[in-house]
Amino acid sequence: MIVAGFGFRSGATPESLRDAFTRAGGQADRFATLADKAATDAFLRFAADHPIISVNPDALHEIETLTHSNHSLAARQTGSVAEACALAAAGPGARLLAPRVNSSDRMATCALAQSMAQSAAQSTPTGDAS
Repeated sequence: MIVAGFGFRSGATPESLRDAFTRAGGQADRFATLADKAATDAFLRFAADHPIISVNPDALHEIETLTHSNHSLAARQTGSVAEACALAAAGPGARLLAPRVNSSDRMATCALAQSMAQSAAQSTPTGDAS
């Protein structure tokens, strides 16, 4: 399973979120963001066709991120809301596919994480080796 994690400012639009998602690769099974942002109009309109995972903000503090935004550190005690949400929602052992990316208007960020279950399934040989 691939989870797209999002961080965004209050003025972000569905287009901001879509642009960040497209720049990150544009493929995900689920979308994740902070619980206090998941019900915003912009996020709900953008994510209408995807399952949404609401991440508890307290869960972000322990998650190590690849990138570090001073704004995210001050506001949310994490280096990247998008990366931390993606990793938290993808579950234990998840890995980021790449560092977060910004939307062109810099109102939203997106990072993709792959769950451990999918990673293991992709690396397991199939068929008979004999």
